[in-house]
Amino acid sequence: MDSLIPLIPFLPFLGFVINGLFGKKLPKSVVGMIGSGVLLVSFLLSVMCFNEVGTGGAIRVQLYNFFTVDGLQADFGFLVDHLSVWMMLIVTGIGFLIHVYSIGYMHNDDGFWKFFAYLNLFIFSMLLLIMGNNFLMLFFGWEGVGLCSYLLIGFWYTNKEYGKAARKAFIMNRIGDLGLLLGMFMIFKMFGSLNYEDIFGSLASVRLDPTVITTICILLFIGAMGKSAQIPLYTWLPDAMAGPTPVSALIHAATMVTAGIYLVARCNPLYSLSPDAMHFVAAVGLATCIFAAIIGLRQNDIKKVLAYSTVSQLGLMFVALGMGAYASAMFHVTTHAFFKALLFLAAGSVIHGMGGEQDIRNMGGLRKAMPITFWVFLIGTFAISGFPFLSGFFSKDEIFAFTYAHGGKVWWGLAGFGAMLTAIYMCRLLYLTFFGEFRGTSEQEHHLHESPATMTVPLAILAGLSLAGGFLNTPHFLHLGNEQWLAHWFSWVIPIQEVHLGEATEWKLMTFTTTLAVIIIIVSYFIYTKKSSVPVPDAQQSGLTRLIANKFYVDEIYDFLFVRPIEKISRLFHYYVDVQGIDGIVNGVGTGVQKLGAGFRKLQNGNIEYYLIGMVAGVVLLLLSLFL
Repeated sequence: MDSLIPLIPFLPFLGFVINGLFGKKLPKSVVGMIGSGVLLVSFLLSVMCFNEVGTGGAIRVQLYNFFTVDGLQADFGFLVDHLSVWMMLIVTGIGFLIHVYSIGYMHNDDGFWKFFAYLNLFIFSMLLLIMGNNFLMLFFGWEGVGLCSYLLIGFWYTNKEYGKAARKAFIMNRIGDLGLLLGMFMIFKMFGSLNYEDIFGSLASVRLDPTVITTICILLFIGAMGKSAQIPLYTWLPDAMAGPTPVSALIHAATMVTAGIYLVARCNPLYSLSPDAMHFVAAVGLATCIFAAIIGLRQNDIKKVLAYSTVSQLGLMFVALGMGAYASAMFHVTTHAFFKALLFLAAGSVIHGMGGEQDIRNMGGLRKAMPITFWVFLIGTFAISGFPFLSGFFSKDEIFAFTYAHGGKVWWGLAGFGAMLTAIYMCRLLYLTFFGEFRGTSEQEHHLHESPATMTVPLAILAGLSLAGGFLNTPHFLHLGNEQWLAHWFSWVIPIQEVHLGEATEWKLMTFTTTLAVIIIIVSYFIYTKKSSVPVPDAQQSGLTRLIANKFYVDEIYDFLFVRPIEKISRLFHYYVDVQGIDGIVNGVGTGVQKLGAGFRKLQNGNIEYYLIGMVAGVVLLLLSLFL
């Protein structure tokens, strides 16, 4: 098995090379088969790794040494343990379904081959990130997914706004990456290694100042804030909707945004030594969860609603990490991958059926024309809203239980408020899109159709996972026979933390949150279906509604505080340093040489009398120099 493990990341890279070099000349069906096929093989190999890790423990593969400089040994190796192999299953499994879906969604796009090449490179980078056995390999993958996100978000680069969104994602991620780099530098200075097992294995024997540990954890978390879109580095993620819908599903569900969660979970031995850092993680996560959910209440772009939902759900995962519930956070990563990939791909199916329309105010009644898309979207909506016994119900309830036990009623109440807002805006999205009367144009109504099988089959599989995924980690008090299976799986890497709540208390908490979710679903149905309440046009919005719809003007504030000043400074530097300074010196030297040459050229005028005078003058000067 050890010899097959390197194939898991390198098969997608091979797909990138083949489609990137020859895809333009290949039929689209072949390009799609290559791009999806390499992911399927990687997934099957990941399943084999999962079985072997489950029976024999972690697998370590050392390929070669990058370099050794002054005590820093950079190795290219893989660590496939209970945490990384689980992420491998998510990345390759969900990634494969998204690739298959893309065959139908992108079939008419001229850049079909290039799109699949970028997708394969994205998966390769993410697998490097999670499979690497040291921080340096994690950083290679970290930067790789950042580059691929730039390429995919700006895939339709002829649109200037899409290009700006791609640059925004790239730059904001670089801000977070600086924190990750500084954290890595401090880790090497303190431990003399970047290898996970060396660092975490030496924590018991190395005495470190608590301030140093806290600083390292916060720096690593800054990197996670960039990748996982937490306040204040979250604004790139909603703008990432500029990319094709499969890109949105890939970034938001299975790969890039979960990198920050994986980083903190992987470094749980460090974070467990710093309560201050964990409080910081939980506070940022809670603020992001609520803030993004409020913005999602008044968004009318079907993909923007889901984008702010992702930001909010990531905040909830960081709340769990900050409470020490690392396994619960990874559980929610898993269920979120199921229902958020489902929701994004279903949204893509709606956009495909509507001929490119994304404004939910111009939809309505689509359940009749697109029944498969409707049912899977319904399942995804209920799963993320916490409807009983769907995937999100179990993972959210577990986070709330930990929050109540370790953070108290205030933290639990605020986290529950964020979850309540999630149910409100998701039900609003569902009912405005699929219920009521159609509000679009007659041309759009004529264009309405269900998506092809290449799109609906992945949706059906994801719907099944969204229905049953919660049973991976059911709570003890339900006595379903597989209690805390996923937590015990992770216990080899992440210590199990007890909730310390009585069964009666857990039943009360679950009953309360479940009842609230069901009430919201019913009331939202009454508001948006029975009363046919439709959001007003942008020009008619006012007050708080206008403020929320414009995302609290955070982008405008960033533009005023950072973008415009930097652009002005850049223009000044361009004129005075570049044009007047550097160009002035270079052009001045050239002009001086030209004038000097022009002056000397006058001496070569072709008249022999001048040449004789010059020769005589030269002889006189030589004689004078000898005499003197």
